[in-house]
Amino acid sequence: MRVYDTKHFLKILFSLHKSDTLKILFPSMIMVGLYSWGIEYLEVEYLHLNSKSGISNVGMIHSLLGFVLSLLLVFRTNTAYDRWWEGRKLWGKLVNDSRNFAIKINSILENDRKDAEQIARYLKFFPHFLAKHLSKDSTRLALDEDYSEIEQSIKNHGPNEIIILLTYKLNQLKKEGKISDVEMVYLDTQLSGFLEVCGGCERIKNTPIPYSYSSFVKKFIILYVMALPVAYVISIGLFMIPLTVFVYYVLMSLEIIAEEIEDPFNNDENDIPMETLAQNIERNVHQIMGSKK
Repeated sequence: MRVYDTKHFLKILFSLHKSDTLKILFPSMIMVGLYSWGIEYLEVEYLHLNSKSGISNVGMIHSLLGFVLSLLLVFRTNTAYDRWWEGRKLWGKLVNDSRNFAIKINSILENDRKDAEQIARYLKFFPHFLAKHLSKDSTRLALDEDYSEIEQSIKNHGPNEIIILLTYKLNQLKKEGKISDVEMVYLDTQLSGFLEVCGGCERIKNTPIPYSYSSFVKKFIILYVMALPVAYVISIGLFMIPLTVFVYYVLMSLEIIAEEIEDPFNNDENDIPMETLAQNIERNVHQIMGSKK
């Protein structure tokens, strides 16, 4: 995730980065500009149409379509942001649950530091493996410690298998009398919370916006922009060329931003900083497990 200072308005205004929509859309913006110039030449220079021509009435229909398009884009952007924010809330829950679990284990196993450290290692590794599970295959784990022995034992669904290992370890300690029945109940509740976070993130990851809706919005934007110079070039003239390019840039930028943030687990600049959060969890657990009364 790109970190920036919201108070530096001018720096944000003039900065360009790899996910900036201007860089992504620049080639198509040139094509839109050429198209607008072609429409201007055809209607004004070649056909010599004027404001009394019937084609000027297209502007009224165009205005109505603009209102409909604005509603679609508002809904599209809000839906995408809701998915991003839900993912961030799930990771916030994981941070809190990890801290609570570590505090309880540190207190319950105060006199059994070996088992406490073993559980802590599973707890530290879980958010890292969840980040890898949700993101692209090329993701590299940013680990403060060596967890190679745990990683080698993971074969299929990483987060599930780590919770299975944690559950097995807690049951073993319960049989040995190191954890009471009451303590086991609320520790098991916390383990279920970890899987709820994983399941919630997978639901966002594996349920994209319906293709028909996304495709329709893009087609609507293109048709709207293509009709813009046809409707107004007679009255506005050459100024219609930069205006059409600008409208295309604004509308398509909203669609591109919505596409990026609707899947917040791909390690793009605007996505949730999962590895940063995972490192924070790892360090928090390490500090908690190192603290004793």
